[in-house]
Amino acid sequence: MFAWFAYINQDPTPWLLGLFVLVGVLGIIVLIQVAQFASLRRRFNAIWRGSGALDLEALLRDQARRVEEATNRVRQLDVRCSALEADGRRHVQHVGVVRFNAFADTGSDLSFAVALLDQEQNGVIISSLYGREESRVYAKPVVAGQSSYFLTDEEKQALAKATAETGSRLAAATRQ
Repeated sequence: MFAWFAYINQDPTPWLLGLFVLVGVLGIIVLIQVAQFASLRRRFNAIWRGSGALDLEALLRDQARRVEEATNRVRQLDVRCSALEADGRRHVQHVGVVRFNAFADTGSDLSFAVALLDQEQNGVIISSLYGREESRVYAKPVVAGQSSYFLTDEEKQALAKATAETGSRLAAATRQ
């Protein structure tokens, strides 16, 4: 260690110049850092004190208000969706149609039976019998997939088609 001191004491000028340059460079770095810090502080103060468009506190309050409004809207939509789902169970969802020739003296399949059922398989079977002289329309109620009235073979087929559609939709919904 004493050898270094002896070496520096022989000619200290280059060492002192080197130290002055190093101090100067470090001083410039400190000045740059102070300027950057001052700029950052100005921006920070502008954000928190509300300098024009950069008012962070107002922005956060506005965003919180919007989130609360969106949350309330989602709650309202959830209530409406639940009501629509409950109401939709009673709407016609399953249809079975069978066309047939009711009388031998008429051509083509102009008679029909239509089963219209909701999600609980409640609804109606409408049958139309077309003849040359007259046509008749019958409506028979259906509760839980059964009718308390006698059903013709065609009406049973229409009911079977509608209930088969119910089963296929339920199976598809179960798979998803």
